[in-house]
Amino acid sequence: MRVLRNLWKDDAGFVFSAELVLVATILVLGLLVGMTAVRDAVVSELSDVAGAIQDLNQSYEFFGVVGHSGETAGSDFVDGLDHCDSTDDASGSIDNCITIDATTIGDEA
Repeated sequence: MRVLRNLWKDDAGFVFSAELVLVATILVLGLLVGMTAVRDAVVSELSDVAGAIQDLNQSYEFFGVVGHSGETAGSDFVDGLDHCDSTDDASGSIDNCITIDATTIGDEA
């Protein structure tokens, strides 16, 4: 019974654990904001890569060849516009129909 009473009256670690909870909460909130920024940056970079691949000229053409004992017919291909293709993508923005909703709770008026 004496051990339980001593444990009940002992509050030596209370201040330290309250500070630890406060610091851990601030760190977790900071990590969430940081991971959101990293997510947006990765999506933006992957969109830039997709846009660069999408803007490659996929048209090819070769003419027919006629030789002494054979011939081949020519072929061609013209790349049409894909979904969300545009030549007027704004510089520094994410293209390819990708948008990041950057509204915060205070901006919801």
